[in-house]
Amino acid sequence: MRSKNSNRGGKDNEGRNERNSSRGRGDSSSKGKSSKRGGSSSGRGGTSSGRKGTPKSAKAMVLEAFSGSPDTVFTQRQVCRRMGVTDKKGREQVDSILEALVKENKLLPIDDDKFMLNLKVDIITGRVDLANSKYAYIVSEGREEDVRVFREHLKYAMDGDTVKVEVSPTVHGGRQEGVVIEVLERSRTELVGIMELSKNFGFVVPDFKKLYFDVFVGERGLNGAQSGDKVLVKIVEWPESAGKNPTGEVVRVFGPAGENEAEIHSIMAEFGLPFEFDEAVEEEAERISDKITDAEIAKRRDFRGMTTFTIDPVDAKDFDDALSIQKLENGNYEIGIHIADVTHYVLPKTTLEKEAFHRATSVYLVDRTIPMLPERLSNGLCSLRPEEEKLTFSAVFELDENGKLYESWFGRTVIYSDRRFAYEEAQERIETGEGDFAEEINILNGIAKKLKDKRFKNGAISFETTEVKFKLDENGKPLYVYVKERKDAHKLIEEFMLLANKKVAEYVYNMGKGKRRPTMVYRTHGSPDPDKLSTFSLFARKFGYKVDPDGDISEELNNLTEEIEGKPEQSVLQNLAIRTMAKAKYSTEPEGHFGLAFDHYSHFTSPIRRYPDMMAHRLLQHYLDGGKSEDKEEYEERCRHSSEMEKRAADAERASIKYKQVEFMKDTIGNQYKGIVSGVTEWGIFVEIEENKCEGMVRLSDLNDDYYELDASNYRIIGRQNKRIISFGDEVIVEVKSANLADRTIDLTLIETLKK
Repeated sequence: MRSKNSNRGGKDNEGRNERNSSRGRGDSSSKGKSSKRGGSSSGRGGTSSGRKGTPKSAKAMVLEAFSGSPDTVFTQRQVCRRMGVTDKKGREQVDSILEALVKENKLLPIDDDKFMLNLKVDIITGRVDLANSKYAYIVSEGREEDVRVFREHLKYAMDGDTVKVEVSPTVHGGRQEGVVIEVLERSRTELVGIMELSKNFGFVVPDFKKLYFDVFVGERGLNGAQSGDKVLVKIVEWPESAGKNPTGEVVRVFGPAGENEAEIHSIMAEFGLPFEFDEAVEEEAERISDKITDAEIAKRRDFRGMTTFTIDPVDAKDFDDALSIQKLENGNYEIGIHIADVTHYVLPKTTLEKEAFHRATSVYLVDRTIPMLPERLSNGLCSLRPEEEKLTFSAVFELDENGKLYESWFGRTVIYSDRRFAYEEAQERIETGEGDFAEEINILNGIAKKLKDKRFKNGAISFETTEVKFKLDENGKPLYVYVKERKDAHKLIEEFMLLANKKVAEYVYNMGKGKRRPTMVYRTHGSPDPDKLSTFSLFARKFGYKVDPDGDISEELNNLTEEIEGKPEQSVLQNLAIRTMAKAKYSTEPEGHFGLAFDHYSHFTSPIRRYPDMMAHRLLQHYLDGGKSEDKEEYEERCRHSSEMEKRAADAERASIKYKQVEFMKDTIGNQYKGIVSGVTEWGIFVEIEENKCEGMVRLSDLNDDYYELDASNYRIIGRQNKRIISFGDEVIVEVKSANLADRTIDLTLIETLKK
């Protein structure tokens, strides 16, 4: 029960205290709500979090031997005796564990062969990783094991915050626990949530389901927000002690929860995306001249007389790249890959440059684009629009019809695009061989296929992720959901962009040796994690597929791709396989790209929407002009920022897709669909609907025929009495039970499991 009479004085605190206890996240009175929220935000990939329910490790057993008698000194022999270790190999293992525990400061060495538990308090610094609304893990660099901190000891630290933690001595052999003694750096002070109003104060319930507190807002801080509105609240006061709520002020009111603008704007705010450009940025963009002078053209290689066109999505407005083609006297082809010369217009140290760096990438939500550059640049000056002269930065190659490369040239150019093709129009010319520029497009397509074949022969991975698209009405309401189909026209463009990115990276890399190698921005992608790959191999075997983790990984994964083509389990197996791999990132280290099987790779072809491409343009031109290597540390920091912003953009895009999927499924309640089990957790099973790729959860509490338990190691749930098994990858029939826009969750009812 909440107090109805409160003000900014002492009664505000009373309201805060009552609110904190009434929400009771994680206590016995709110198990249903905690379970629901846990299910919607749980770890994915066919198993629950690896931090829970795992067997006791040998290290934990050794620590437990000490924890039973925390003040006692033990020899190695006594430890072995307590653990029942009698063989030589076991004693050697105990030796190595004792050595590791000493390094971790959990044991103190006494003489050469004696040890005791370290009861001294350890202070660490780390990053908060909220596991759920009950506790968080503190991830500290250099520590093998994360430290668990329960919410009452978190000092209101949030996910991503940097904190100082007092680690308690481990006296029971279990996971180390601690208490936050100081929040050193908050990753954010603004939260998105739904306003719940009382008479003259309110509470904002955050959208982030793992967060363990609501934000108190007094009468003066409401800013016109009504009950049920989505709002952005800024926290202005943090409590000194647990049991109270942080105090905030509403800085934006998005409108009633569930409405398209309110929800999309709240997603933008949730991920810290900008709503508009500052006036100074827009003004600077407007001041840039759109005239291309004869003097500027004279500095560049002129491609205006060569057949040139763009191929882009039908609704695209920013055209980053164009292709030109001409046949040479020797029978080969000169193919130009012309990229918008953004850095000609966006100069270092300008307001535009700072804004481009800050945003680092354009973000593509379901119903809108949040551009990196103002529209005058992205859709105007820099966009390679048809029948307009444009300044470009080009990679020009001499290739034969088999894709063999003879010559490369890089530099600034000027072009004139003869035609703007949508992908569908280019595909029509590939399929029919008719229409304007059909001959040129088919020559390019033939060469692109040869380039693709060579990539795969060299070990490139052939996975293609599913891209979900929506048809929206004028109010943003989804009319239907479909999977974007990738045809030859898409792959044609992709291959030439890959060629340009690869050759630019190789060109700069080969300019020097060792420490004299010039600084460059690379796009890197590491090899799969061996442990994850082994786990995936075991999982694939349950479906009847063999993936040898000790073999040629590229070949093994490509063979798997061929085998699962068109099978119900294709999507979930590919997604799991992708998760075994490292995340691609930007770096000044030339570490190569595993997925593409390129030793050196950069991003050069999309400077309108990616800041790293702008950096690559600047560096390449600087070196073409004879400049010395640029500061590596400065560029590495910019790479880190770009990688972080790329991840944030991807998370926001996924959130907008999930919201639209839930909104679409809201009109299908009661409908039955065929689907595949795409994840299992301790709360329920995730099911991906075959028809529209929307994903929902069948909660274990809704399975009435038995009490089901998670068998995490085998990616399945098992009925305690009837021994019924439902596994990851099973085909099922489900009925849509509910669709919750606020939580972005879809609840399903299991109708039947289909026989394999």
